[in-house]
Amino acid sequence: VQLQASGGGLVQTGGSLRLSCVVSGRILGNNGMGWYRQAPGKQRELVAVISSGGTTTYADSVKGRFTISRDNAKSATYLQMNGLNPEDTAVYYCNAFGPFIGQLWGQGTQVTVSS
Repeated sequence: VQLQASGGGLVQTGGSLRLSCVVSGRILGNNGMGWYRQAPGKQRELVAVISSGGTTTYADSVKGRFTISRDNAKSATYLQMNGLNPEDTAVYYCNAFGPFIGQLWGQGTQVTVSS
């Protein structure tokens, strides 16, 4: 099982990006999916998670700007990021978690926001 993240890039302040994460391979059971980020010199932090039933949780710093969604048929999760600012610059990692799979991580995608 692999998680493949894509969609990062360079954007100006106020711009938007949409990250995608596709799970290859079969994951049994109901699993949550999420996005984390790690900026240089900082710890990895939660950005947003979505449960198997669609319940979402966001970090306070991204509420109202970012939207997480999932497509179970495609085994994918997405992160729509609007109103980006330089503080959002980080490597973004997708994550799948659940009782049968534990924690699975993607390879990360770089998001850079210029001022």
